[in-house]
Amino acid sequence: QVQLVESGGGLVQAGGSLRLSCTASGSIFSIFVMAWHRQAPGKQRELVTTITSGGRVYYADSVKGRFTVSRDNAKNTVYLQMNSLKPEDTSVYYCNANIQSAMSGPSYDYWGQGTQVTVSS
Repeated sequence: QVQLVESGGGLVQAGGSLRLSCTASGSIFSIFVMAWHRQAPGKQRELVTTITSGGRVYYADSVKGRFTVSRDNAKNTVYLQMNSLKPEDTSVYYCNANIQSAMSGPSYDYWGQGTQVTVSS
């Protein structure tokens, strides 16, 4: 069994910063891509950023230059540093990871429970 637990959400004023963390635990052999998604009320969930085990990153255009993703492979943790936050960044942020539980076994996508980020104007 694998669990992803996020932390770090909260309320911040526009222009402020927050740092989200997500730690995977349980039966883990290898973690491939880790990602952050977000979903605002009444909208579809959207991909914010991804990072591979080798450190290759992708950012949605809406967050480029403001958000930075990083990971600590030894701690099975991915971080999202969010700077220059805007009211339109208000969403529930979800961590997602592709995890292999045994050598030569399949990998599966796992999701965290989500953490609320609210940016006031």
